[in-house]
Amino acid sequence: MSSYATLPADLNPHALPKHVAVIMDGNGRWANKRGLPRVAGHRQGAKTLKALLRCCKDWGIGALTAYAFSTENWGRPTAEVDFLMVLFEKMLRKELKEMHREGVRIRFLGDLSTLPASLQREISRAMEETANNTAVDFNVAINYGSRNEIVQACQQVAAKVEQGQLTPAEVTESLISQHLYTAGCDPDLLIRTSGEQRLSNFLLWQLAYTEMYFTDAFWPDFDRTEFHQALATFQSRDRRFGNAKDAVVAVQSVGQDTVAAQAALIA
Repeated sequence: MSSYATLPADLNPHALPKHVAVIMDGNGRWANKRGLPRVAGHRQGAKTLKALLRCCKDWGIGALTAYAFSTENWGRPTAEVDFLMVLFEKMLRKELKEMHREGVRIRFLGDLSTLPASLQREISRAMEETANNTAVDFNVAINYGSRNEIVQACQQVAAKVEQGQLTPAEVTESLISQHLYTAGCDPDLLIRTSGEQRLSNFLLWQLAYTEMYFTDAFWPDFDRTEFHQALATFQSRDRRFGNAKDAVVAVQSVGQDTVAAQAALIA
């Protein structure tokens, strides 16, 4: 792994994503390729996540959201699921003090009610102890499914309408966003490793205008050099958010009339 802690010189510090989300894919394949059990890949993947969080803090990226365990992951072999639950708990116990000292604010996104009771206690302690930290936000999506999140948000809004607290006309995108786990903090950049190019029920609402970066590297191999490349790619893109900038410039330069201008913008 590259040892540099400062932002690489070719990256613009004023054009970094404020919020990066990661789908950490390929732990099992990384282990299989080395003749190791799948759990070895998860252990190494946890180390990679810790290193990426530190990198975000070092480079001035304010938020990192990691897809740690989906609602669909319960379908994996029981031994692997049990190992992951224990791993999450051990990592929290081991790393909480250091993360707190470095100003990390930890939040967990998802239905936490079905997690093992001991893990729920560690999660509650971690969120409570780090609630006032401001150096970097670390969101861990565990037992998370985006469709379920959206349904729950809609149910909460519908209940308020039914109770007369809201009118249907007051239901807006912003309002629904406020009822999501992320509370309107949408990622600027999504990274998925291991060559897969799908969202897998992750942050479907929040990723509407997020730039996506896919790499063939397995998650345990995703180091600062890989992250550097992802950020360089992000900075090379023209984020228009649905605005046809080129069309506007073209219309202004040739002085076309209003009808032609509208046609250019629509095209």
